[in-house]
Amino acid sequence: MHITTETWTDLNDVETNLALLPVGSTEQHGPHAPLGTDTLNAEEVAERAAEEYDGEVVVAPAVPVGVAEEHRAFTGTLWTSESTFRAYLRDVVESLAHHGWDHVVLVNGHGGNIAALREVAGRISRHDEAYAVPFTWFDEVGEHSSDMGHGGPLETSLLQYANPETVHEDRLETAAEEGSERWGNWQGRVNLAFDSAEFTENGVVGNPLEGSAKLGENLLTAAADALTDLLDAVEERKPGPRDD
Repeated sequence: MHITTETWTDLNDVETNLALLPVGSTEQHGPHAPLGTDTLNAEEVAERAAEEYDGEVVVAPAVPVGVAEEHRAFTGTLWTSESTFRAYLRDVVESLAHHGWDHVVLVNGHGGNIAALREVAGRISRHDEAYAVPFTWFDEVGEHSSDMGHGGPLETSLLQYANPETVHEDRLETAAEEGSERWGNWQGRVNLAFDSAEFTENGVVGNPLEGSAKLGENLLTAAADALTDLLDAVEERKPGPRDD
């Protein structure tokens, strides 16, 4: 049940403590994929899980701008500071909890959000009248998780399956040729680069030619299944000690 398409009177009758909050980003994904890739993919996983879940769960509107300054060299990329991002998410979760949806899964589609999401979920769960946990979809696709790049085969495949009109298929070869095989410039275990433009000419990491709509379908199934399992655990979860 998506909040944006329901009336308040219908939502008033929903009996659940569960909510899904998709969290994405507006950032470059190479010449072949849209800047909204992370948001579109997070929304798709959240909506599929909500459809398949054996129980009621509300889906909130996606947060479309995240921690993405590393892509600032590429036109159209938007970003916010981690502190602003965390504060905004905390406010949104607080408003969900006000209506009784106080067990919230933050469904993430952007790697740059991960650290901030973990921190704010802990702060919410320790200090607010809510419980929140982060879920990053591409960490929950089994052996495919190791293939995660940027605008690479995983993200492109999910788009090809769920939002095929957004992918410029005629640019995939160029995207692969001018991209990077690995994220960053490394000396030992230290990444010397802070911005993606330092190591990828067109913003791509990984080979999007290795993706397909079929792979995207499999990825969506795996991520949504993992999310529904998480919802079962979150629904019954009693948070630890809180401030008085």
